[in-house]
Amino acid sequence: MPIIRASEIGSYLYCRRAWRYRKQGVESENQAELAAGTELHRQHGRKALSALLLRTFGMVLLLAAILLLVAFCTAQL
Repeated sequence: MPIIRASEIGSYLYCRRAWRYRKQGVESENQAELAAGTELHRQHGRKALSALLLRTFGMVLLLAAILLLVAFCTAQL
């Protein structure tokens, strides 16, 4: 019994003909567009990861500043 993945169901619902062609092993004619889309998604993923790392670094710096401020204020007492 073949395994049906959720992505296959989505592909089938989006375009039954394309799903059937893919199951038959027929190559898509728009390989350049597919490659460009893949690269665009890769770039977006890098930017999203970079933004996440920068945000995390900013939070660490903010926490360090708060801890230093608390240490400074308690040392003044």
